[in-house]
Amino acid sequence: MLTQTRREFLKAAGAVGIGAAQVLAATGKGNGSNSKEIAEAKAQAKEPMSKILVAQIKVYPDKGRVETNHIKLMKILADIEKEHEVDVVVTPEGFLDGYVATEKSVTKDDMVKYAIEPVTSRYTQVVSDWARRNKAWVIYGCARKATNGVFNTALIYNRRGSLVGMYDKLHLQRHDNKYIPGKGLSVYESNFGLFGVMICADRRWPETARTLTLQGARVIFNPTYGMHGDLNLCMMRTRSYENGIFIVFTHPGQSLITGPNGAVVCNNEDKSQTYTVTDIDLSEALADKSGHIVDRRPDVYKL
Repeated sequence: MLTQTRREFLKAAGAVGIGAAQVLAATGKGNGSNSKEIAEAKAQAKEPMSKILVAQIKVYPDKGRVETNHIKLMKILADIEKEHEVDVVVTPEGFLDGYVATEKSVTKDDMVKYAIEPVTSRYTQVVSDWARRNKAWVIYGCARKATNGVFNTALIYNRRGSLVGMYDKLHLQRHDNKYIPGKGLSVYESNFGLFGVMICADRRWPETARTLTLQGARVIFNPTYGMHGDLNLCMMRTRSYENGIFIVFTHPGQSLITGPNGAVVCNNEDKSQTYTVTDIDLSEALADKSGHIVDRRPDVYKL
């Protein structure tokens, strides 16, 4: 029987997409392995993980102080690394720039001063290295440079530390109009199945979570900075319940996770804690089998 820890297995398997033969070769068990070992390796390589450990960064960044926020994040990641073998880390919205768009003194043209090029940024390289070293996904909020302005972006790093996605906030109002609006919604493949990402206000529109659910997401990671509290709690419970999925709402002042049945899995507002860690079981997210999805009537949903 294989006795690897989760991190050791992920290291051998390269996190996703490696066949059982490659897994066995990487672990030195390619020759002479018994059938039980082979069957177990195949199952681990093929079947999505059910339980994942999610870390949510829960601290306020400093407005417009990119270097300070980078140091702050890396200190928290170092603490997480010492204590936990997490599967996913989620930061609040715009963590690197401190979500500086809310400052009245900062104009739309000013936003480029706080934005980065993710592929070449020294800040993201360090986060990428951390993701690779810890075999963990990282959902990282920042302002991203574009040819015609700046996006409010969640960078998506996989367990190898590769940048596999950049989700740009879709729904912009008030101060968010200093950003360029995103163009679409996508799900991402992982060894724990498909997941989606939405940013802050995107959660207010039910179409956001529903679209990601219909694409196969069992969990949606939701970096945010704005509204939280009782109204938001009702909203997030409803979004989870109506879609049969988990939502990981990550705010500087609150770590909130809501489950497929509308229950609150985690709701931590302890100011003394800079992050929270929560186990969630994605086998409970039966969106493709739940009544709210299966019993939809798209034939009559017309204007």
